[in-house]
Amino acid sequence: MYINGQILTSDQQLLDHIEHEVPIQVYWGKEHRDIGFIEQFCPDYVKVNNVFYNRRQFTFKSRPGY
Repeated sequence: MYINGQILTSDQQLLDHIEHEVPIQVYWGKEHRDIGFIEQFCPDYVKVNNVFYNRRQFTFKSRPGY
C-alpha cells in the first residue's frame, strides 16, 4: 500500500493510514518530531499522540511495519 518513508500529502492518504492503522512519522524540516497513529485530521491539522500538527509546517511520512 505505502512504502516506508513515503510523504503523505492528500486527505485520502491520511484516511488510508487511519483505516488500516498504519503509523506515521512527523517531521519539522529534517528533524523528527513524533511517531504514532493519526487520531484525526482536517485541512489544517493532523492529530498524532494528542498533539495537533499544522499540515503546512510539518511533513508526514508513512511508517508501515513500525
